[in-house]
Amino acid sequence: MVELLLRIERQLSRVALAGAALMLVVSVTTGFYQVLTRFVFDAPSTWSEVVARSSMIWCVFLAAAACFRGGHMMSVEVIYKLIPARRLILLEAAIALGCLIALAVLVYFGTAMTFRVRNQMLSGLGISISWVYAAIPIGAGFSLLSVVARLLAQATGREAVGLADVEAEALPREAMPPVTDAATLPNGDDPAQPTRRSGQ
Repeated sequence: MVELLLRIERQLSRVALAGAALMLVVSVTTGFYQVLTRFVFDAPSTWSEVVARSSMIWCVFLAAAACFRGGHMMSVEVIYKLIPARRLILLEAAIALGCLIALAVLVYFGTAMTFRVRNQMLSGLGISISWVYAAIPIGAGFSLLSVVARLLAQATGREAVGLADVEAEALPREAMPPVTDAATLPNGDDPAQPTRRSGQ
């Protein structure tokens, strides 16, 4: 059951991330078009600014799901270091609970707001502004599933609990062991010395 949920969440997170990337492309493209029409052709577009702003809103809320799933949201590392490793799952559960409450509020009030503004129109486009407000409950819904999936994966041992040790993964080159060693060479020569040719 857990594996099925994680598989579904993985596919939905990919869809959300692809949608966020698409919305980012739309936002950048329409923003560039807005600059061209305003400062180059001296004929400002009436719709590109609205599209750029709306697509950026969708980009943020859709990309939040991938950030929650990967644990890339802002965190206080000192708390992870103060708590014993065996109790980290309790910290992760407390964090997940706080995120779930906040996201549930966004889903509830975001849905209510989306229906409340459905009769208002976007200037320059002539479509309902509720299409923009819908990013709040939809993005928060994706994020809700991501938070639950992350906690389940950690609780069942499918993923590591806590923060990754970035300092250990980024060792300086001087601290890394040498690639070759004299003991490992077939002829026992010192790798720092030039290799002797036969006959010398």
